[in-house]
Order: sequence, then structure tokens, then C-alpha cells
Amino acid sequence: MRFDIVTLFPELFAPLLEAGVTRRAFESGLVDVRLWPLRDFAEGNYRRVDDRPFGGGPGMVMMAAPLAKCLQAIRAERGDAAPVVLFSPIGTRLDHAGVERWSASSGAVLVCGRYEGIDQRFIDAHVDMQVSLGDFVLSGGEIAAMALLDAVARLQPGVLNDEGSHQADSFNPALDGLLDCPHYTRPETWEGQAVPAALMSGHHAQIERWRREQRLDITARHRPDLIAAARAAGRLSAEDEAVLAQGPINRL
Repeated sequence: MRFDIVTLFPELFAPLLEAGVTRRAFESGLVDVRLWPLRDFAEGNYRRVDDRPFGGGPGMVMMAAPLAKCLQAIRAERGDAAPVVLFSPIGTRLDHAGVERWSASSGAVLVCGRYEGIDQRFIDAHVDMQVSLGDFVLSGGEIAAMALLDAVARLQPGVLNDEGSHQADSFNPALDGLLDCPHYTRPETWEGQAVPAALMSGHHAQIERWRREQRLDITARHRPDLIAAARAAGRLSAEDEAVLAQGPINRL
């Protein structure tokens, strides 16, 4: 898959592409990332990409012409009709299901806005989809683009050390969309706190039962909407419902 990033700050992507376990996806070409500095497509000595908003008001607005010229160059190089995605507060909230769809796609053109926004005429003419990370505002779309790229990269085969790692992630369908359970490592006792006995038992079924109960408990306390969704989809068993009916459970 290939993602083309339209940005004023391509240097921000270096840590994502060069560090951490997900760099394997980028170095191997499993996720091909192309950076397109927007100023390269602006005219004039100052390579201007923004101007004052009509009607007045604070801030600056990104101009349509450089964006359209950049997109034209991307289209010519890609040779396909990849969707154009803009990161925006009015966009659809990105979730695990959305990340899974992107991870199985051929990629997209990701437009990273800045300043007060982008000339609406470019959005109307060229943007196919708007995506949001949540109900807050970032200084630009680069962080949102990196979040999407990282989430997609870790789902690619061979990227994580353990192929089953992402199957145990929060929100994964393999866990019925529940939050993940607590995790522990050595030493067995730290500052007077012991690792839960079930995890030390060596009994696989007991360990899995403890983890399921913890996932149910944590999800019910922190994200009851996920419990409701799992229940509506018929993903909770009678045993799961019995655990939830108990209320908060002992972690140890």
C-alpha cells in the first residue's frame, strides 16, 4: 500500500519512519510513504501557500492552487484514483475498524492542513473523506497522519515481533471489541505488590479466564459503551454476563 502525504513540514515524519518497531513496515515497503512538501508547488519567490481569509478574522487559510498542483503531481506518479483524505474536526472518528480497513487497502493521499484551515473550494473539488482523531484541535494534520500510519503499519505481517500481538490489543474483534487486560512482568513482587496468582498458576485455562474477566471489568468501568456494543452484537456469553453482574472484581 502507498500513502502520499501533503505537508508543510515533512521533517516531522522522520521519527515515525526511522524509529520503533513499525519502521520495518516503512523500510520494507509494506507501507510505502511518500512525502510531498507543499511549498514545492507554490509560486513566487516566497513560495506562499496561505493568505488572509475573505470576510476577515484571525489566522491564515491554505490556498487551493498549491494543493491542487501538488495533488495533480501525486495523481500522475501514482497512476490511480486513490482517495484523498483530509484530517479535520468534522471528520469521521478514526477507530480500530477504520484502521483495519485502511490496513487492507491500497492506501490514500493524506492532506495535512495547517493554520485556520484549507480553502473550501479545494475540499469540495478534491477531498473524498475527512477523518478526525477526536474532539480536540491539533496545530496541523501531521500528528493525525502519523497516528494513522503507525496504526496501519503495526497490522502488517511481519512488523511486530509476535504475530499475535495486535490480536490482543484493545478494540480488536478477536477480543470482542473489549479493552485489554492488565499486564505484569518480573519481579514477581514489587514494592509489596504481587503478581495476580492466576498468572503464576501455569494453568492456561485459568489464565485465559482471568484475562477475560479483567477485560470485561475494565471495559465496563471505563468504556461501558463498548460493553453495550458487544452485547448488541451478541458477542458476550452467559459467563461474560455473570462476570459483569458481579460488579467490580478483585484484580489479584
